[in-house]
Parts: sequence; C-alpha cells; structure tokens
Amino acid sequence: KLLLCLLIGVQLLTAKLEKLEVTREETVLNGKSFGLAGPYRKLFGTAHFALDPASPANAAIADLALAPRAARGLVVFTADFYHLTPVDPTKSNGKLLYEVPNRGTKSMLRVFQNAVTHPDPVLPEHYGDGHLMKQGYTLLWMGWQWDVPAGRMRMDLPIATAGGKPVTGLVRSNFILYQRSNTADLGDRNHLAYPPVRLDDPEATLTIRESATGTPQKLPRHQWRLLPEGKVALDGGFAPGRIYEVIYTAQDPRVLGCSLAATRDLVSWFKQGARSGWPTLRYAYGWGVSQSGRFLRHFLYEGFNEQETGGKVFDAILDEVGGAGRGAFNERFGQASRDAEQHFNFFYPVDLFPFSDASTTDPVSGKSDSLLGKAQARKVIPLLFHVLSSSEYYNRAASLIHTDAKGQRDLEIPSTSRIYLLSSTPHFAGAFPPRPQGDAKPETQAALNPLSRNPIMRALLAALDEWASQGVTPPDSRYPRLADQTLIRPSSADWPSIPNLAFPPPNLRVYHLDFSNQPPKIGPEYPTLVPALDTNGHDRAGIHLPAIAVPLATYTGWNYRHPESGASTQLAGETGSVLPFARTRAVRNVVTDSRPSIGERYQNREHYLGLYTLVARKLVSERFLLVEDLPLLLDQGAAYYDYFTRP
Repeated sequence: KLLLCLLIGVQLLTAKLEKLEVTREETVLNGKSFGLAGPYRKLFGTAHFALDPASPANAAIADLALAPRAARGLVVFTADFYHLTPVDPTKSNGKLLYEVPNRGTKSMLRVFQNAVTHPDPVLPEHYGDGHLMKQGYTLLWMGWQWDVPAGRMRMDLPIATAGGKPVTGLVRSNFILYQRSNTADLGDRNHLAYPPVRLDDPEATLTIRESATGTPQKLPRHQWRLLPEGKVALDGGFAPGRIYEVIYTAQDPRVLGCSLAATRDLVSWFKQGARSGWPTLRYAYGWGVSQSGRFLRHFLYEGFNEQETGGKVFDAILDEVGGAGRGAFNERFGQASRDAEQHFNFFYPVDLFPFSDASTTDPVSGKSDSLLGKAQARKVIPLLFHVLSSSEYYNRAASLIHTDAKGQRDLEIPSTSRIYLLSSTPHFAGAFPPRPQGDAKPETQAALNPLSRNPIMRALLAALDEWASQGVTPPDSRYPRLADQTLIRPSSADWPSIPNLAFPPPNLRVYHLDFSNQPPKIGPEYPTLVPALDTNGHDRAGIHLPAIAVPLATYTGWNYRHPESGASTQLAGETGSVLPFARTRAVRNVVTDSRPSIGERYQNREHYLGLYTLVARKLVSERFLLVEDLPLLLDQGAAYYDYFTRP
C-alpha cells in the first residue's frame, strides 16, 4: 500500500491531488463475483490536496488567499475517500459514479442497489443486489465538510488567518425544537459549531419569534449562556416550536470552497488516462441528494466543472431533491449543513438568484444569469437531471427552477437538462407500515408518506447513462407548468376535503436577502408556486407511481407539526403525509371526506392489483422503471392493499 501511495503521488504532481493514501484495502465479500465485472476491491484512506491560490482555476474560492501556505506556496488539506472498483480493471465499464456525501454519509448503495445502509459495507446486505457493480461501475465517495458529526466522512479544511492572527466575525444560529430542552446546539443537525471568541461575550444576542418574518424579541443576556462544545442554555428552557436565534462573534473560519476544488481535482484524476492497476474511465457522473444535490448545483454555478487541463469534470449530473437552492459552501463562516425550509433554518444563503439552468433576469438587481452560465462560457455543461419530490415545492422553492423569478412565466429549459417531478412523493420516505415521525412522542400530525423514489431513480440513472455514453435521448421532462394550469399558487388549489386537516398548507417563501448584516436584511419576495391537485389530493403533473395513479390514500410532500411539538400550523421539516381513504362508503363521512372510499373504487383485491400492474408496466415502457424492478413494485402494491383494507 505504501508503494501505491508513492506511485500515485508521483503521477499527480500536475493535478493538485498530491497523493491517495490507501490505509486499508480489501476484496469485497471475500471475492464474490458481481456478474461479468467479477470481484470488487474496496479502498479507504486519505486524499491529499494542494491548491495554488494564484491559479485562475481557484480564483472563486473565498478566503483561499488567507489560508496557511506550505511548500511552493500551496494550500494543503486532506479528506477521507472511499472507493469500490473491479479487481480486474479491464472489467470496468469505464464509468465513474461519484456521490457527494450528504452530511458525511453514504447513500449510493441503498438507493441504487437496494442495500442496507452502512458506513463501511462488509456484509452481503450492505451491497444489496449489486446493481451498479454488476455493470462494472467504479464508485467513489469523499468527505467534503469539516464539521460533520464523529464517525462520518470529513475534510480537514484549512483555517483562514489574517497575517497569522485569528479571523473573527459574526455567526448566526437559529433553531426550533420538537421538545422542551434546557440546552440547544449552535450547530445544525449535531454538526460542529464555530467556536465563540468569548463565552461571556456581552454583545452576543438571543432572540425569540413565532414565524420567519415575525418580530424578534431579544432576551436579557443574564438569562442565557453560551456553553463549551457549541451549545447554548436558557433559564427555564427552550420551548418547542418557537424560533430561537443566537448571534455571536466566532473565530477560525474554514476555507469552505476548497471542497469544490477538491471535488474537481479528485474526479479529474480518475478520468485522466490509464494507470497501472486502475480502470480507464471515459465518463464521470455526479450524484447528490438534498444537501449534496445543492452542492452540485453550487459546483456548477461557481464554474468548477472544468478540469484544470481542460474538459468536463462531470459528463452528467443527477441532482436529486436539491430544489432551487445552493448553499453556504464557499463563504466565510458558512455553515454547509444549513438549508432553508418553511419552518426551519431561516434566511441562510441557500435560495439565491439564479435558480434555473435557463437564463433569467433578477427583478431586484436587474442582473441576468443562470446556474450554468460559467459552464456554458467554458463549454463544459454536463447533461443534467433535476429530480424533485412534491416536498421541494413546499419546502425548497422548486418552482423557481422552471419559472422566471417573478413566478409569472414558464421557462424554456435547455436541451441538456431534464426536470422530473415524482408526483406526491416526500423528500424522504417514511417507514411502512406508516407511522408519525418521532420516537417517544409524535412530532408530526400524520403518519409519514412511505413512498420511495428509489425504483424510479435506478431507471433515471440508466437513462442518464445512455444519454451521456450512447446519445440516447432520455424521456421528456415531467413537471408542472403555468401554461396548462398544473402549477398554481397554494391559495388557488382545489383542495379535497379530508377529516381533521387544514388547507392550504403553508409553503416556503423566498426573499432577496442582503447578507451585509446579521441577521440579513429581507428584501422583495421571489414568488413560489405548487403543483395543482386532482380530486384525490395528488399532484396532477409529473411521474405517477402506481400508488398515486391507483390510490388507497392521499400522499403528500408535506406534514404538519404535532400540537405537542408546538407551531402546529407549520410544516414539520421536509416530511410527507399519508392520509388513508375510508375502507367503505358506510364508514366514510361524506361531509368531511370528499374522497371516494376504497370499496367505491375497486371491486376487490384482484381488481386493484390489475389496475396497479397496468400502471407499473406503463412506467417500464416509458423508461421510468427497470423491468427487473417490476416484481418489487408489484409486491409493494399487494402489501399496501392488505394494509389499507385491514379491519
């Protein structure tokens, strides 16, 4: 392994990835053969990077000039990497699939191989059906955040300094709890927080408010305390559902944009020619989910899809449920885990103009731009799939991907892009049988929507690959539009009557933000729209799973917070809901439930499964479902029918 590291180091002098230090190498599952690709090997270790602050390719990295310098005036840092590749490199299919880890975790094998998630796969169930590996894919992950919880993939990013002295600045942390607590984390989702300069800082503030744009109430400084390990305490405790926001002076900002350059340089190296013991890779595909989908959008916007030697980094990108935003991935004191939701993580640099692949004009600044502007100028635009769930229209401003910034006009999407809405699916799937979010106490009013995108994602990856490697045109986009009235304002929707459910649900409101202040100054609004609904409460536009086309319940991309969790008229993060139909007309309250019962829709189980099968087969013919995934989906239909018709 030491020899491997030395050889790689020699070969990488021009690539800015100086060394791949392999600390562990194993044969997967004791040499199990994955179809024609044969056995796979697993490599884990540390990637060593060196960036030249004077290189034009790195000019977009904020504070890179303030990072400490090593030999040759370069900025050096390291990251965890994880790699799966055929033992025999000649059996590779010549394609790299790179996952941007979501907050340091791996999801690729779960989504594309139906595997059980594990940080270090060792058992057969951790590799699932081997779908990607049987095709000969090279699979790659790299940590890119410095602040993830322990045990996850991370990047040791350099710290910006001012002539060797600490850099300081204001950091803003807002949070909403589901249960009362005496303390709360300053970091998002258990992430590390930037350290305060002084725990007893008299200028630090803590405010409380009820809504995103509500008037904040400043709490007396003697009633609360900054604590070590990135926590804050309040006398009497923090109440659930309310918005608390701490602003304090921190120090030691990380140079976050190095992660963008590292992604460029790592993937570029794998594409740059044959090396002994390594497969020759002709195509590289990037995939990210939610936060990591936003990372890839940001990667494109900042112009990092060009190798330093010329040519594309990623030939194709699969942006899954990233919504219309980017993130705090390249700014001083940025918090990369932060997103922007209807009632969580307010006014971080996420939903920023431009939102779309198509060029649009910002009505506030008058500037015209697109997500792909820099890639277009350098002729390195990748083929792009933007995959959306219904949740992104309520929590992630998805309509701005395909409307102008005023929400008044459908955009003409570039021919290199596709947009697919998976109708009435959630941002993340809940368990089946369905149950509310929360362990000891429910945090949502309804049970979580259990519908999974994974079978569709497997087919979409196949379509994206065929487009990139063979020139086979993928299915046309499927998303709601103003022109056919499938995209509307929430107040205009024809909501069905469902017992004990208030309509319309709130959706994320997006504003032009001025970050020269903390908190930022709120400017004009960018209107966001939602899909129009059918009489069952399902999105009319998009790709319809059989459970949506032949329904037993109403499925949504949103869910209300439980009353015991506070703010019960607001959404519970990016959760979805499942709201079952009555079993028979006799038990349906026709006054409060406008949806026909299961008994009014289907004669019996066989009738239902016959209709369900027809929809599933249609998805296969439309290339939205792989034929090998048909049995799994049919089994799911039978399980759903048995569950929703139980006495």
